[in-house]
Amino acid sequence: MREGSDATIIACGVMVGKAMNAANLLAQKGIQVRVVDMFCIKPIDKELILESAGKTKLIVTVEEHSVIGGLGGAVAEVLSAGGCGVPHKFMGTCDMHTECGAYDDLLQKYKLDTKAIADCVTSGLDVCEAL
Repeated sequence: MREGSDATIIACGVMVGKAMNAANLLAQKGIQVRVVDMFCIKPIDKELILESAGKTKLIVTVEEHSVIGGLGGAVAEVLSAGGCGVPHKFMGTCDMHTECGAYDDLLQKYKLDTKAIADCVTSGLDVCEAL
């Protein structure tokens, strides 16, 4: 969806749009983010994940449901099997039942909105720089 050299956001579903918005926000700060639409989790595009890990310093997976057994876990398996030492941050809900409500309010509450994604990338890159 978008090329970048600092970090990669791998998202699925409606979170791809949020990831694109976060990448636009980060570009204003000089942070270039690659955005991957992982529209198919099984079979997962191993080559694209490994290519992204080779081109950027950080992988962030974003999904609007549990990170357990979802996109983040599938990407982690590929990174591990590929011997990649690239840090990986997971964004999603943690083993919980969520509330009902207005969609945008829920994304903000569970820290899955555009700002939270941008903040996650920034904090992840800060850790990378400290290593």
